[in-house]
Amino acid sequence: MALTLYITHPEVVIDPNVPTPRWGLNAIGRERAETFAARKILPEDTVFYASSEQKALDLAAILASPANGEIHPRSEFDENDRSSTGFLTGEAFEEAVVALFGQPDVSYRGWERAVDAQARIVGAVRRVVDETPATTSLVFCGHGCVGTLLKCHLAGRPIRLEEDQRRMAAPGGGNVLVIDREKWGLVADWMAMEDFAP
Repeated sequence: MALTLYITHPEVVIDPNVPTPRWGLNAIGRERAETFAARKILPEDTVFYASSEQKALDLAAILASPANGEIHPRSEFDENDRSSTGFLTGEAFEEAVVALFGQPDVSYRGWERAVDAQARIVGAVRRVVDETPATTSLVFCGHGCVGTLLKCHLAGRPIRLEEDQRRMAAPGGGNVLVIDREKWGLVADWMAMEDFAP
């Protein structure tokens, strides 16, 4: 079975005056992604799927370049919808994240519910897996929240804050999940991209 990874975008440019989906990678995030890409551990035939958000597209472009990979942006891979509150900082954001994971079937101030975001990301990834030959490597470039929700499903574990990438691997993102397509399960839990080796 070919390599199948879900990789979250690393550090981003935080600008309260720009809608979150349009944030791109900052210098640290770009350097981390470029270092990962320079290791050339992704096969030449790798196909990349990315969220339609700029930070995920930035990551996909960097990773796909040395592998000459195709990139397919799709909104189904976007982060959970938080547009109802706008940009939240510090304690306000942490409170929202705790609520999201703590009550997955309840909307926090209009945010997309965790159960709905999970159904969306699981369905999107599964459709791609089902449509792709088993010999073709896949990389999904996305986000920490929906990535964690995907991971909980694949691992057969409940949605909990303790499963979040920031609590298990690099706190700034840039973390990797390894997916078993044949068994539709998890091979390896969150690890920083610097620690991943196929």
